[in-house]
Amino acid sequence: MRLTRTARPSPFDTIRVRRATQRDFRALRGVASGMVGSPSLPGTPTVPTVPAVPLSVPFQVPVPLPPPRRPLASEDRGRRRVRRWYEDGLGWATAPGAPVRLVLGDRFDVLDMPLAAGLAALRHLGPASPAAAQGDRMRLPVAVGGAEELPGLLEWLEWGALDLGLVGLGAGTLMDAPLPPGTPLVGGRGPRGAAVWVRPPVPGREVESSLPALSALGGAGDAPDLVRLVTTAATECHRLRLRGTATRRPVRL
Repeated sequence: MRLTRTARPSPFDTIRVRRATQRDFRALRGVASGMVGSPSLPGTPTVPTVPAVPLSVPFQVPVPLPPPRRPLASEDRGRRRVRRWYEDGLGWATAPGAPVRLVLGDRFDVLDMPLAAGLAALRHLGPASPAAAQGDRMRLPVAVGGAEELPGLLEWLEWGALDLGLVGLGAGTLMDAPLPPGTPLVGGRGPRGAAVWVRPPVPGREVESSLPALSALGGAGDAPDLVRLVTTAATECHRLRLRGTATRRPVRL
């Protein structure tokens, strides 16, 4: 059997075929991708170009911050009632703002001590001497100048070297105003941590004359003796300190 030899293409034919194939491939790629101005094969229908649609990005609407909470009308009325009770009934100055606070150093000072020590010191106070409590602290009003005399009294009584948690609050300090007697309470209780009167002052009476003072030494007048009050308070504070139940000292405002 005789085999027929196939003629091999010349190099020029191979180059022409390769170029034609590349040209047709570029034309087809341009039509498929919708490119404008790309070469196309003769007789090939024109494919319309579809405009690109941008991907939708979720738009986040900024959430406005809520406005500052304004006090309710009932809260405003309650604070005004408390201020009138102190300013009009007792003549005690209050500081602006909320909560209502009493200005110390004008009509009276305060001895601030652990609650247990304050309860023990009540026996040295007259029936008209007020006493307030807030949390685990007792606050006993004393005559103006008593807070300034406290460090010297503790030194004289040989208690000055110990941190008893007994603090005098006088001029330049504030005290949370205890709720006046008869204040309407929600659910039978006042605000959490609010100051309350253990022995409330009586409006219309001269409260200052019943406060413990140094001038009571020697039995002059009816005011309780500040030295005896400080002695009892310091002794009870020391007992609490030994038991490890003394509370932290208050923060000056």
